[in-house]
Amino acid sequence: MKTAIVYVLAALAEIAGCFSFWAWLRLGRSPYWVVPGMVSLAVFAWLLTRVDSDAAGRAYAAYGAVYICASLGWLWAVESTRPDRWDLGGAAVCLVGAGIILLGPRSLAA
Repeated sequence: MKTAIVYVLAALAEIAGCFSFWAWLRLGRSPYWVVPGMVSLAVFAWLLTRVDSDAAGRAYAAYGAVYICASLGWLWAVESTRPDRWDLGGAAVCLVGAGIILLGPRSLAA
């Protein structure tokens, strides 16, 4: 449960940080939008270190699915564009993949 909460918080921090750059460069907002965005991206990176995983790459790979789902939530909530069935189906496939990565049995021998 802790991992799921950390992943959701990390996704929100990453999306907010990236959106600050988008707002500056694509929406014509002030360059000062980047300052909280950089802080948000640093929080995102720190949060990913809180995930219980034996390898960083595995934690990052599984996080990718959460990011995809959170991005679709952002699409709907912030950009007022409802995800379609292909968006939702793709997100479901990603979540299954993340579950396999995180929960799959691991061999003790490398």
